[in-house]
Amino acid sequence: MRIGTAEPGSTFLAQGVALKTLLESKGVASKVDVVTALSASIENAEELDRGSIDFGFMASNWIGRALRGEAPFKAPIDLRMVAPANAGPLFFIARADSPLKAVSDLRGRRVCVGPAKSGMAQHADTMFRALGFEAGDVTVINLDFAQGAQALRAGEVDAQLQCPIPNRVMSALDQDTDLRILEWGDDLARVLAFQPLYRPTRLLPGQLRCVTHETAQPAVVNVIVTHARADAAMVKSVVAAIVDNATALTQLEPLYTGLPDLFEPLRTQGASAFEFSGVPLHEGAKAAYRAARLLA
Repeated sequence: MRIGTAEPGSTFLAQGVALKTLLESKGVASKVDVVTALSASIENAEELDRGSIDFGFMASNWIGRALRGEAPFKAPIDLRMVAPANAGPLFFIARADSPLKAVSDLRGRRVCVGPAKSGMAQHADTMFRALGFEAGDVTVINLDFAQGAQALRAGEVDAQLQCPIPNRVMSALDQDTDLRILEWGDDLARVLAFQPLYRPTRLLPGQLRCVTHETAQPAVVNVIVTHARADAAMVKSVVAAIVDNATALTQLEPLYTGLPDLFEPLRTQGASAFEFSGVPLHEGAKAAYRAARLLA
């Protein structure tokens, strides 16, 4: 079994490694290969279409585009939803000695947003457009998480877009560099209205050294997807393992914290609760959720 994730230091890679450990330990697959992808969601969709991977992590804002063949995808990809992975905050950080206080202050600044064509770069573009930034208002720097963190340490960039915590890159940066979380203020409502797939969440004191007070941030629901042609029995066994061992997954990787809560909408909304942007739930996944009495 092969699972597509993202670049080193990313949320998807950490979650993919934990999922590999779970699936192998439960005998769902004798061997699970975790595959990295620099363009994350886009590359994973394309690899699913080619049959190079069996499952892929994607941000929910990409899956509808892939299904419909909208740019940057060149043709429709027959994706199917498998399971939610997490809903975590996307937040901008700056050095504590920086004059930057709010996300709106990023106009005219150098901001590291992740590799070009990555899911994180797409999130940054979405947020900047929601704020009314025009081309050239922000100097976008395309570096992966680790490189971006080093650039921020060295003062080579003014800010960095970070992925959901906990992640090793952010934890290390937070320990050796004095940082500031940029505030959204009233602009958060603009972002949430602009991208309905985002959810409001909060960073809380104690989560990071630099989080000194509660701050509202947007969150993206990340998901696990497969292709329509994927074997139903295989998909059912993977979903069953995730549902039955959600607590164990959280112990393996704290990014899965809150996963049981993400399953609850199935009880009241049915399959549509997981069919983000019109991407259908795989029949194997439906069978697993019915067996777990989450879906009628």
